[in-house]
Amino acid sequence: MNKLENVAVIVVDMLNDFVTGALGCDRAKAIVPATAELLDAARKAGVPVIFSNDAHIAGIDRELKLWGDHAIAGTKGAEVIPELKLSDKDYVVPKRRYSGFFQTDLDILLKELGVKTVIMTGLHAHMCVRHTSADAYCLGYDVIVAKEATDSFTQEDYENGLAYLKTCYGADAYTNEELIAAF
Repeated sequence: MNKLENVAVIVVDMLNDFVTGALGCDRAKAIVPATAELLDAARKAGVPVIFSNDAHIAGIDRELKLWGDHAIAGTKGAEVIPELKLSDKDYVVPKRRYSGFFQTDLDILLKELGVKTVIMTGLHAHMCVRHTSADAYCLGYDVIVAKEATDSFTQEDYENGLAYLKTCYGADAYTNEELIAAF
């Protein structure tokens, strides 16, 4: 892997409700150490860290009909997990749909930061990471997946998600060691 330039790390839905709360699962907990390691290295290298977080409106948002109440804006469940040490230098972009780009300020933020490549992390490779990656690709960004800092409810969902991202968007998946060395 070549040196990464004009890159940002996007952290999708690493929130209390996705890790230990309403939609929590052991697979989400398992990626926390690798995600924290990658974010610490990115911050030290001056790589922007952007949290793309569900922030739903109770009783209104469509996703709640499918998934039940989760990540309701202003609740503890919608907060970034403490292990990721949200910094005042990080960016937080709330979202109400699967994609971090859909009717949010993510694209303009990336453009203002001069970003050309996004490193996707978080949950879930076959859903919110997939939809955010789709919009990133369609908006002209190159997409990379941090394979140790991304997961899904099941191994099959994870593998299908990564395969889809590779096939449809040319997204290669790399280990933390490879990504950190390229910062």
